[in-house]
Amino acid sequence: MTDAREVKGCCPLDCQDTCAWTAHVEDDRVVGVKGAKDHPFTRGVLCAKVNDYQNRIYASDRLLHPLRRTGEKGSGTFERISWDEALDTIAQRWKAIIESDGPEALMPLFYLGSMGVVQRHALMRLFHGLGASRLHGEVCGASMSALWAEGHPVGFDPEEIVDSKLIILWGVNMLSTCHHHWQLIKEARSRHGTRVICIDPRRTRTAEQCDQHIAIKPGSDAILAMGIAQIMLEEGLADLDYFRAVAADTDAFAEQVKPWTPDRVAEACGMETETVVALAREFAAADPAVLRAGVAPQQTIRGEAFVRSLSALASLAGHWRKPGGGLFIFDAPAFDEFAAARDDLAPGETRSLDLSALGPALTDSTMEKPVKGLMVWCMNPAVVQVDSGKVRQGLAREDLFTVVLDHFMTDTARYADIVLPATTQLEHFDIVGAWGHHYLSINNPAVTPQGEAKSHGEVMRLLAPRLGLDHPAFSESDEEIAATTLPDGLDLETLREEGWRKLSPPRPDPSRSETKLRFAGDDPEPVPSDALRLLTPKSHYFLNSSFANMPRQRKGEGPPSLEMHPVDADSRGLVDGQAVTIRNERGAVQTALQVSDIITPGAVTLVGKWWSEPEETAVLANMLTPSIWSAGGQPAYNDTFVDVEAAR
Repeated sequence: MTDAREVKGCCPLDCQDTCAWTAHVEDDRVVGVKGAKDHPFTRGVLCAKVNDYQNRIYASDRLLHPLRRTGEKGSGTFERISWDEALDTIAQRWKAIIESDGPEALMPLFYLGSMGVVQRHALMRLFHGLGASRLHGEVCGASMSALWAEGHPVGFDPEEIVDSKLIILWGVNMLSTCHHHWQLIKEARSRHGTRVICIDPRRTRTAEQCDQHIAIKPGSDAILAMGIAQIMLEEGLADLDYFRAVAADTDAFAEQVKPWTPDRVAEACGMETETVVALAREFAAADPAVLRAGVAPQQTIRGEAFVRSLSALASLAGHWRKPGGGLFIFDAPAFDEFAAARDDLAPGETRSLDLSALGPALTDSTMEKPVKGLMVWCMNPAVVQVDSGKVRQGLAREDLFTVVLDHFMTDTARYADIVLPATTQLEHFDIVGAWGHHYLSINNPAVTPQGEAKSHGEVMRLLAPRLGLDHPAFSESDEEIAATTLPDGLDLETLREEGWRKLSPPRPDPSRSETKLRFAGDDPEPVPSDALRLLTPKSHYFLNSSFANMPRQRKGEGPPSLEMHPVDADSRGLVDGQAVTIRNERGAVQTALQVSDIITPGAVTLVGKWWSEPEETAVLANMLTPSIWSAGGQPAYNDTFVDVEAAR
């Protein structure tokens, strides 16, 4: 007789939707994963990335045993070893590094490969306990975080969007990156006849479903926002009483936007003057409107100017006054996920390294304390970080001892000295927040771990005694680690019974804040260049670099290609389907050309984060991105300029 059961869990990935799911298990094998029908956000549907997540567990190339490097770094040549050998090697090497170079020569590196509090943060207990380097920064959304730190509200309960009367989707391809949010838009349309406008240089899946698509010249987003503000002030459309209650620099902001007349904005943004004027008037008249912005427009050297300009518009129009109005980039449930890392275990203040700048951290010969030991989890920096050629140069250092925990032999893992097999979401316990709604979800293990895979909490518990760390925090179970993050009034058993809990922070109202906001000052001028601007949008079937090795997702995505507008192709003598070289001072990559008006002139797009293997799809866009950051620490992925020519 078949032993069949259903297990409540949730998706761990870097997505605003954080879906709840049910794993269907037969005889200790997951046979399917379905979206939870009763979850208010998931509503029974998973995305094209994870709707066969069980195949990730049983993939033929899954890492199931610890490995030790036997070939050159980057070659991917390893031998199988035992867990004791792996852990003893790590402990011995770390102790030697601490003795010779000090504990700050050890660098942790992780991001959002899993948003689970245990998988993300448990290993940081080791680094805090040893007095190693800490981390700061973000790969995406750093501009938003910089403004948030100043006090600018950047989100609210997204379920309010059903009451928005105008929705402006600014640089977000919702139907590919957070499609559950689209159901809120559909409901707003049904309730209020809400118009939906998409501002994006590319005609995405989302743009095609909107009432209007405004194809903006990439890099000019803040200018368009300045132009909208200028028209609102010039025509008396602004809610000045509200804006004065919010802004510390009302007059300075008015002076800053004054030169951005409709004609000047239209020319800078690549659109008609009438489009700018109509957009400003419609935005001001809506009661209320929401600016629903994405990550991509932030990813320039002037990303903070973009976020600040949208924050200004939301307050200038007074849209924060009503539910469904304001600015939405990010919002999260009210719990303390960082408590799981236990930074109180650190013996004192230690240096902090920018997690988005691994290349410089590993190659800067002037660094006072060079990084000698690196542990990477929940991240594939050799693919996703800017200037990944410099990242790989650093990872190739023979004097750098690198440990990687992952499910597969990623580009980063190929450079490791020790590779440890990590459990997938269906094999461990965790709790997961969100950055696009207010639900905290529980993840119960559906099956026992495959092979010798272990959770990151278990790796922490096994390494700690080998490193002489004996605080009780180093022996806590994964459940105990997760429990440290819960707010008062919610315990783990209750969350386990319910499956999820909505934990809403207070709705922001900047007019009631004790601190007034600054809206003027950032320079909105775009980065000038005669070359084509290379954009690297998120794909429909991959999540950053995750799933780029999975057969179904690769088939769904199709082979990589460079999208180019016919005007740009004709001027270069290029034709659809031919092989081209994309080149700049950092390197060159080759792919097929797709000539299409899907992208605005002056820009080209290479969708998806592809791996080095197999060679026929090894189109690594971040080999071309520069090592530059905005003032707030945002890697400027979208300030990448290239030439495109026929491949030799």
